[in-house]
Amino acid sequence: MSLGQQLAPHLPFLRRYGRALTGSQTEGDRYVRATLEAIVAAPEEFPRSVDPRLGLYRTFQAIWGSTHPDADRDPGDVGVPHENEAIARARLARLAPRSRQALLLTAMEGFTSEDTAYLLDESADSVEDLVSQALSEIERQTRARVLIIEDEPLIAMDLETIVRDQGHDVTGVAVTRDEAVALAMEDRPGLVLADIQLADDSSGIDAVKDILAQFNVPVIFITAFPERLLTGERPEPTFLITKPFQRSTVKAAISQALFFDQATVPAT
Repeated sequence: MSLGQQLAPHLPFLRRYGRALTGSQTEGDRYVRATLEAIVAAPEEFPRSVDPRLGLYRTFQAIWGSTHPDADRDPGDVGVPHENEAIARARLARLAPRSRQALLLTAMEGFTSEDTAYLLDESADSVEDLVSQALSEIERQTRARVLIIEDEPLIAMDLETIVRDQGHDVTGVAVTRDEAVALAMEDRPGLVLADIQLADDSSGIDAVKDILAQFNVPVIFITAFPERLLTGERPEPTFLITKPFQRSTVKAAISQALFFDQATVPAT
């Protein structure tokens, strides 16, 4: 199997990481393209002693680090060239970028502390400290009202607990497309957590489209069918979590989604 064939299944998830790291699909994809170009230009330098996915992310991290040389010293001076630049700059000034990377790599991308240590050139203990710092600081900076679109009662209850444990409020739990839109119009949320397949065979994707047609709001899709959204054929969600999920993954996604949202207010 060629290197390209080995890496292909991991590219949608690297794109997810790039979007979450930068807060922009366009900017995240730029780093993914640069990563692939670097591999094509010098395939002999690709790490062959580790799993291909780990080597892919390692190359991405090298590209990211080369364009953010001062990231560990003063995040307020780091350029963040995407549409939410002012928002990100203000919040990055209080959150070390390396902590965000550690958080995303472990909680969202599912790497172990040891693998993340390899990707960031840190010790495993340092990675755990970075993750803890990131979660604590982001939670202090953000607060939102959350709409949950989920037709499985146990999953909905679990999501509601996660949301409330982070200090956010839940505006409602919808199990169909129509109910989701009605709840959103009645009590406008600051964040939406959405499944794809709903109780009456309606679509969470369509529900989100209807809501976004009325107002802008960050959305996190939580689904057992991620391939339906990782197609490259439509604007893809910045935040996509695969079921079954880890609670830490959902917490990380919520924190990151609100981190880049202009309407999110500082927690008190």
